[in-house]
Order: sequence, then C-alpha cells, then structure tokens
Amino acid sequence: MTDALQDYQRKRRFEHTPEPRGGRQRKGAGQALQFCIQKHDASHLHYDFRLELDGTLKSWAVPKGPSLDPADKRLAIHVEDHPLDYASFEGHIPEGHYGAGEVIVWDRGIWEPEGEPHEAYAKGKLKFRLQGEKLAGSWNLVKTRMAGKKEQWFLIKSHDDQARPHAEYDILTERPDSVLSERRLLPKARAGKKPVAKPAAKAPAKPRKAKASTALEGAREAALPASLKPQLATLVGSPPRGDWRYEIKFDGYRILARLEGGKARLFTRNGHDWTARLPEQAKAVEALGLASAWLDGEVIVANPDGLPDFQALQNAFDAERSGDILYYLFDAPHLNGQDLTGVPLEQRRAALAAVLKGHASPWLRYSEDFAEDAEQLLGSACQMRMEGLIGKRAGSLYHGNRSQDWIKLKCQHRQEFVVLGYTDPKGSRSGFGALLLGLHDAGSGALRYAGKVGTGFSEQTLGRILKQLEPLRRKTRPALANPPRGAEARGVHWLTPHLLAEVAYAEMTREGAVRHAVFHGLREDKPAKAIHAETPRQAAPRAPSQAAGASAPEQLRITHPERVIDASSGTTKLALAQYYIQVAPWLLPHLAKRPVALVRAPEGIGGELFFQKNPEHLHIPGLKALGTAFSRQPTMVVGTPQALIGAVQMGTVEFHSWNASGRDGRHPDRFVLDLDPDPALPWKAMAEATELVLVALDQLGLKSFLKTSGGKGMHIVVPLRRKDDWASVKAFTQALVQHMAALMPERFTATSGPKHRVGKIFIDYLRNGEGATTACAYGARAREGLPVSVPVRREEVPGLKRATRWHVGNIGERLAEVEKDDPWAGYGKVRQVITQKMRKALGGGH
Repeated sequence: MTDALQDYQRKRRFEHTPEPRGGRQRKGAGQALQFCIQKHDASHLHYDFRLELDGTLKSWAVPKGPSLDPADKRLAIHVEDHPLDYASFEGHIPEGHYGAGEVIVWDRGIWEPEGEPHEAYAKGKLKFRLQGEKLAGSWNLVKTRMAGKKEQWFLIKSHDDQARPHAEYDILTERPDSVLSERRLLPKARAGKKPVAKPAAKAPAKPRKAKASTALEGAREAALPASLKPQLATLVGSPPRGDWRYEIKFDGYRILARLEGGKARLFTRNGHDWTARLPEQAKAVEALGLASAWLDGEVIVANPDGLPDFQALQNAFDAERSGDILYYLFDAPHLNGQDLTGVPLEQRRAALAAVLKGHASPWLRYSEDFAEDAEQLLGSACQMRMEGLIGKRAGSLYHGNRSQDWIKLKCQHRQEFVVLGYTDPKGSRSGFGALLLGLHDAGSGALRYAGKVGTGFSEQTLGRILKQLEPLRRKTRPALANPPRGAEARGVHWLTPHLLAEVAYAEMTREGAVRHAVFHGLREDKPAKAIHAETPRQAAPRAPSQAAGASAPEQLRITHPERVIDASSGTTKLALAQYYIQVAPWLLPHLAKRPVALVRAPEGIGGELFFQKNPEHLHIPGLKALGTAFSRQPTMVVGTPQALIGAVQMGTVEFHSWNASGRDGRHPDRFVLDLDPDPALPWKAMAEATELVLVALDQLGLKSFLKTSGGKGMHIVVPLRRKDDWASVKAFTQALVQHMAALMPERFTATSGPKHRVGKIFIDYLRNGEGATTACAYGARAREGLPVSVPVRREEVPGLKRATRWHVGNIGERLAEVEKDDPWAGYGKVRQVITQKMRKALGGGH
C-alpha cells in the first residue's frame, strides 16, 4: 500500500464493500494518463472527477458536475487519492459504509497536462486537455482560498470548440448514462419527493391525459409500443452477492397487460392474445383508470393452502373458470405516456404499487418483494413447497431479453419438456401410462429423448390430456438424436412434437434422462422449438458429466466439471463446455479446415495459460492433424463438436485460427487488422479509429468484416482469394498500416509495443505472417468475465461501449439477433485479391 492510498484504505472495509483494494500498479509507461468521472449517489448526488498522477487517481468531488460553459465555475472539493483500478469501478456501496450508494462511470478517457503537471498541481493551477467519451478540449482546476476542512477548487471549461453555453446544452441531463455499461444511476427517492402522481380511483375511468413524472428521472415521454418483450430471468444455482430484491417465483403463466384508450389486452410472453381467456382480469386492469400502460405480471390459481398450483391453473383455463385466477403484477415498463424501462427497479415498482393502492380487486395483486437473506428466504419458500424465488438486482433497468439482472432460484429441478409420445395404461389405470419427454439441444437444435413421466396425473387429467394427445398421433417416431431403445421404445404411440409438459424431477442422468419425474401440467404459452435443458449458471452439476442437451459430444466425459474457470462470474468448466455447445453452429464454420492454436487454462484464467499450436500429446476425439502438405509447421484442426468439447475438456478456453484454410497453407485466404489501443483511451476513440480504417479499405476496393476482439479493441477481417503468398500479404498490410499512421500520427502507430502507442492505437498487422493466429469469432477469451469475440456490423460500433459487450453469460441474446440478421452474411461469397493498383495507392510496388 502506497502512502498516498492510506486514507483510502483506512476509510473502507473491503470484506463488505465491492470497491477495489488498490492492488493494481502501473507497469512502466505503456499508456497515457487516464481520467474518469464517476456519478455517485451517496448522501447527495455528485460527480467524482479523477486524474491519474504518480500512480494514483487525484480526486475531487464536484457537487454539480462538470459544465461545458466557461462561465460556470463548478466547486470541486479535493478528497483522498484513489487507486488506479477505481477508474472502472461501478456498483453499490452498502449502507453504513463510507460513500454508501450507487456508482457508475459517467465518463472516462485520457488527459494531457498543458505544462509540467506536478508543478501546476502544487501551485493549484492545473490546466489540461481531456479526450473522453463525453468531455473533450481544454479544462482547468484552480485551487481557491475558501476556508474548509478540505481544499476547495474550481473545475472550469476553457473557451474552445468544445465549449457550449449551459442554457443551450446541459451535458449532465443530455447524457446521464454510464459509458461502461447499461446502468443508469438516478437519484434516490429523497424526503419530500413522491414516486409518482396518484392515479384516478374510479373504475372504469375515462382515460386522463398522461402527465410527465418529475420524480422518475429516467422516465421519458413516449408513445405506447404495440408490443413488448418481457424481461426474462437466468437460472442460477445459488444466491449471488450484492444488493438484490427477491419475490416469490409464481407457478403460473407470464402475462403482460397493454392498456390504451380505456381498453386492456392481455398477452403471453410470446405475444399471444389471451384477453378472451382472462376477461375479469382485463376489466380489473381497465378499472385502474390509467391513460396507457404496459404492466408485467403472472397469473396463478391458489390451492386451499393459498399456494400457487399450476395444475389448478390449467384446470381453470380448461373449464373456463377465469374467475378463479389471480393476476400478480410486479413491474410497469410503461405508465401514463412514460417509458419507464430506463428507470431503476425500485422506482418502477414504487410507481406500480402507487397505481394499485386503493384499487381493491378480487383479481389483481401486487407482488411484494423482500430484502432479507436469500438463503433463508429460499429455505422458507421450499419448506412451504413453493417453486422458488425470483431475484432482481437493485437499481437495474428493464430489458426485453434474458439477463443476469433478473435471476431465478428453484427449490427443485423443474422445467418444460416436449411431449414426444405416450404409452398404454397398465392395470386399473385409464387414459395412458406415461408421457415420453424430449428436449432440444441448445447448440444444434436437435431434439433429444429425455425420459418419461408417469406420476402426477389424476383420473380426470388422464382423460383430458389423452384427448389432447390423440389428434397429434403419427405413425413414425419424430427425428431424435438419441431415440429410446429396447423396452423403452416398445408400445409407444408417437406424437408430432407440439405439446409441452411442465415436469419436476430429482436429477438428470448422464444420458440426459429425468429421474423421479412428476407431471405438473401441459403448457401452451411457449413454442416447442424453444424448449431446451435449463441449467444453472453458477451451480455445481449433479453428475460428473456434461448436462443433457449436448448432442454431438454425448459420449465425452467432462472431468472436474465443478472447477471454476472464472471466479468473477462463477463460470465452471462444465458451464464453459455448455457455452461452446451452444455456439457451435456459429463457431465451427470459422474453424472448419483452418489450423488452430489453443489457449489452455487448466487451473482457470487466474492461473498459468498455455498457448499450444502442436497437436502432439493432445488426445482429443475428432482433432485432426494436418500433414506437411499444408505447412512446414505441425498444425491441427478443430472442426467437429467432439473436437471442440474435447479441447475444453483439456482445459482450452480460447481458439485462435490461421489466415489459411483448406489444403493450401502457402497462400492466405484472408488478412486481419487488430486495432489495439492504449487501454486508457475512451471507446469513442476506438469507434472513430475503426471507422477510419474501414473507410480506407473501402477506398482501396476491399470488402471487410468486423468483430469485437473480446478484449480492448476490434478485429477487421478481409477475405481474399488464394493468390498471394504470406510475405506479399503481410507486406501489403504493413504498408496500409504505415499509410494510416503517416496520415494520422496523433491517432495511429505502426510500431508495436506499449511505449509506442501511448494515447494511440496500434494497428497490428503482424498477425498476417505464416503461422500467426487471431482469436476466433464466437470464441471465449481467457479474461475476467469470459468475454466473447463477436461479429458486428459497422453501424453498431458507435453504440457499443466496450469490446467485451458480450460474454459467455449473455451470448444467447446476440445469437438470437444474428440468426435473423447475420453481420457476416455473404462472407463466403467474397472473391477479391490485392491488386497492383492497391499497392501503388499505398506507395508500394510488388
């Protein structure tokens, strides 16, 4: 601990606060001086302005935040130095601790002193230039003679091209968000502020004109969207650390209510209109007297003990007894002409609670939340024979996808299965004997047999369900990756795989079959093709093998599946294998027939990493060794799912591929430019640099494709016909990079090494030599959080906030996007060569 950080360390208890201890030290002079501004909602909302100097962050608390108006002298109170790694800290400092409250990184980038900084700092007149995501140009920090326990300074914008009158533009209001994440920090509900205006109480009410709420700072006026994608929860195996709110996990159907013009319509999570099936609930929503709204909740039927009963809910729908159904509301993404998706969770729910207060209804309920210990809450829920808990991260926004801001903790294994067929009843039983179950593989989409369920039925449900099964009968078995054999397949009446069964089970075997399964009901609110094995992200597996759903490498055993690969996310070796199964259809085309190098982390990414190109001593099923006909170097290809997961079994995290493929290892079929920035540079600089290189390639007539590196920068990939040899292609890329560096020396450097890229971006062309490799698209990176290198469109770059936007935990949302609109569509059809005219344009010859 340096002397400069003693005050910082003394004020904090690091066993309770997520703030960094300050262990990271600057290694040499390999990057520019960094700055950051953190928006901090502690006892009062303020902005912490920090400049790197002498190995720490010199820090000032700016109550009103920076202004682009030179006429504004913003008070800046000098506080204790902070460690360098504090520049990327975002999170919640717990109550009772120094600085308790929410913190986001409002701006970051590099700063350049105008003059000698130590002398200027000592004199209290520090002039400097900023290059950030939001702030730029010349600024001043000037120490005053005002009395106080701490030094009082002023932060003042200089007159330059970036200056703007405050009355014309308030950057704090216009750009309130984090530059590192999707977080939006909003003021706490303080004394004297109401969360939302009181709604009208009469029902049905004439829709009143929506009023803008001044209390919900993240709200914005917006037309009511025609449809809404609900936020979905990620299954986890244990409660995470941090500030969470927990609600009961209802055993029912997710329903979203859309209210406009006094009329309510109720939709399932997949957009099916169920208003006619829930008439009382729709009228109850209309009776709230809102002008417009999207409300999120779940419908249930309670058993005699008051607990949700999914079978009873199904019976109520079948018997058209909608009056038995309760609608629990837990969120309000849109309310009275306001889009609340950018409002923190607590404030959205407070607004919803205010709407429901005073509107007694036999069909509407508010879903209460609890801030108690999650383990105790889960234990109580399980003792009461509930399904589990839903956890929601405090301060989180509403996103129409699955994220780890919402999680689910289950008391038992329970999920939907596709119904594949049924068996005849035995003995005195009527209807049918058991249902055959199936799951889709998360990676290939293939349908797999997952065992049977024969308990949980009553005489009433046996007859009713049989009537639903019979119209789906077919003569042949549906296509299955692992069809049942022998006695398991005898006497089965096969069905078109359309219906879903909700099933609880004790565990799943290595072969992917459920054990001790209990039927809970049929479902109609989800498409069968979307049903695959749901596995917790942080839970240790029950069996020392890969989970059900992994079709291709089904015979491969994952040893030490519980070993944690990345401590920051809790990702295990098994979870990493499941990730690669999930992305295999997108990843393998980039590895097919292309030599690969493996980055292995046998003890996790915190341990020693091994970079391996040689296939010798690697006993991996499906791994192909290429002979000397391809290259003088020993090479290997990972071209099958078996080889992919086999490599993970051997500790592989990253896959790096050559620029040559097929049978020709002498002539590359692509070149890659890796934009490698000074780590202190803001993302805006990377986005602008990426666009400049893309434009240069456009002007040369070369079509290019783009992907995040999963690290600090971007990769630009240019496909080629196999014409030029390695030396020729590498010489061309070197000339291109030197041309860019000569045109814009303030932005680019053509020389490798940290000391040459201070405040700049090195365009790495060196990976275009024979045997050099680049991290593969859709491959994970051996970094904290296990980010992923992901193809993107060039117009997406400015909207990104970092090259680690996607990781193994959230890749599903990206796969859903690229399945509809692939950024690299057409890559395989590009036929282009480097021409002599291109070489001459860069000042080179052959």
